[in-house]
Amino acid sequence: MNYEQARFNMIEQQIRPWDVLDQDVLELLKVVKRENFVPAALRDIAFTDVELPLSGAAIANKSQHMMFPRVEARILQALAPKKNENVLEIGTGSGYMAALLAYNAHHVTTVEFDANLAQAAQQTLRANGVTNVEVVNADGAQGWSAAAPYDVIAISGALAELPQAFLNQLKVGGRLAAFVGGIPVMEAVLITRVSETEYRRENLFETQVAYLVAPQPSSFKF
Repeated sequence: MNYEQARFNMIEQQIRPWDVLDQDVLELLKVVKRENFVPAALRDIAFTDVELPLSGAAIANKSQHMMFPRVEARILQALAPKKNENVLEIGTGSGYMAALLAYNAHHVTTVEFDANLAQAAQQTLRANGVTNVEVVNADGAQGWSAAAPYDVIAISGALAELPQAFLNQLKVGGRLAAFVGGIPVMEAVLITRVSETEYRRENLFETQVAYLVAPQPSSFKF
């Protein structure tokens, strides 16, 4: 398996045509090795345009998957974390998105509801030299207030509606990416906190991703 050729094909055939044109993002996809974050049995299809199932999840009847590579890249481009910024991710999964976010951020706190996935992600991140990510095994349905406020929040799972708690944990000037709505069509949204009381919402694209594995509390409506 020629991973470098497969990575090149993923970037050129899936990601760039999906309006991911930020050169820093495209270069980062070459640096962070996606094949190291997928289950070993699936490494040969790590770059295909599918949601890859994650092994090790212990929650009954709740299948968890890595998102499409093009979706991960679009969200990363929209959030654009910077070296002085602190990031919260909800839904660690394999740890791949946390690694992408961490590369250009000061620190990432990533919260995973499933203990097996949290442990595996922590080991994978360490094995790949990612040292500025803290993996927390907890319910992130209302964010993670322990390290709030954050410059960037990425919710790596769908929500029927966006909980107010997440917006409360966002700094003024901070950005939040979420997948909001119901099957079959959800909206990827980017929310920027413009003041203590005001938020700006941008609809990025329509998609469908798995729901966040956690209870979903009362929500904020625009």
